[in-house]
Amino acid sequence: MKTPYRVAGLALASCLALTACMSSGAGGDSAEDGDGPIKIGISLPLTGDFSEPGKGVQRGYEAWADYVNENGGLLGRDVELTILDDQSNADRVAADYEKLINQDGVDLVFGPFSTRLVVPAAQVAQDYGFLFVEPAGAAEEVFTQGFDNLFYAAPAIADDHYDYLADAIEALPEAQRPKTAAYAAMDDPFAMGTAYGLKSRLEEMGVETVVDEVYPPNTTDFGSIAAKIADSNADVVVGGTQYQDAVNMIVALQQLDYQPKMAAFSTAPTNPEFPEAIGSKTEGILSPTGYTPEADYPTNQEFVEYYTERNGTPPAEDEANAWTTGQVVAAAVEAVECASPDPECQSQLIDWLRENEVETVVGPLTWDEQGRPEGAHLIQQYVDGKIRIVLPEEAAEAELILEKPAW
Repeated sequence: MKTPYRVAGLALASCLALTACMSSGAGGDSAEDGDGPIKIGISLPLTGDFSEPGKGVQRGYEAWADYVNENGGLLGRDVELTILDDQSNADRVAADYEKLINQDGVDLVFGPFSTRLVVPAAQVAQDYGFLFVEPAGAAEEVFTQGFDNLFYAAPAIADDHYDYLADAIEALPEAQRPKTAAYAAMDDPFAMGTAYGLKSRLEEMGVETVVDEVYPPNTTDFGSIAAKIADSNADVVVGGTQYQDAVNMIVALQQLDYQPKMAAFSTAPTNPEFPEAIGSKTEGILSPTGYTPEADYPTNQEFVEYYTERNGTPPAEDEANAWTTGQVVAAAVEAVECASPDPECQSQLIDWLRENEVETVVGPLTWDEQGRPEGAHLIQQYVDGKIRIVLPEEAAEAELILEKPAW
């Protein structure tokens, strides 16, 4: 049975000076003498297609590391991040983790952003027996590769992100449900997973798919896709999106004066820059999220206050998932009392997370054997100009707007 493990003060504030496991690997002096910094290796898409969320994850990781070091360290030692830019390239991310483990001699690794990058990175980590906790690889294909070292540090996988919205639509009288839906998704496992998870549920209810478009990650011109959606006059538009693609798509739809009754886009609406990019036409837009700064989970308020003071703005989902990754790894490290590339230490860290619950800023997390989190995403919506939780009802900050106002 899984047992709860709560780490007070964001997993670290009251940390005692425990002795780290000795390393028999290539961890360098810090791992061998248990006295230097704990080296954590990370590769992130700081340039390229995924640079916007990649930088958010970087901010979260760096804030977590600063907090750790200001509050006694991990196992009584500072943590030291080495962050490489994989340029949103799957081949490069694999090479980066090879370098971090073999040449830089890191003690631990944290995962990158995007399913496309998580899969090759996780494979390298598994080849070397490293624990691999990641903040942003939510597509189902991440969990069907046979990884036994991987844990996703968020409440739910991509296919399940819209479950609460689908439940709310299904609960409506049949005459009030939408009749048609249009889907446009980036050719990315996460983005497609979110859109098609909802598509599957809506089709089961009898909602007809009238547009189904998949576009390359580097697409900037959404004129033709927007025209197809507008011509269909679909009741619902669903975007399987990251950030800039959602902005460009929405602008193109607005220019054609297409007015859906419901509009949902993954990732982008939760980005704090989204309202500025879209202008004053956000009202009613929906998005799933694994995080809100208003959540009353233990440690979340402390995280929000620390991050906001450090960075000048509250944390968004990418920053929170990065911080959560740190919390998850810290919980295992402190429970097992080691942070080392030594295979025995890494195996103990993996085994501990398989059997325990970790309290985090996105809620308590447990995982199945493939590393899927066993929770659910919230649904947010722009209501009176602010993004608010609308589903599930017990967590709602505002009432769900069933028919989106004109944009």
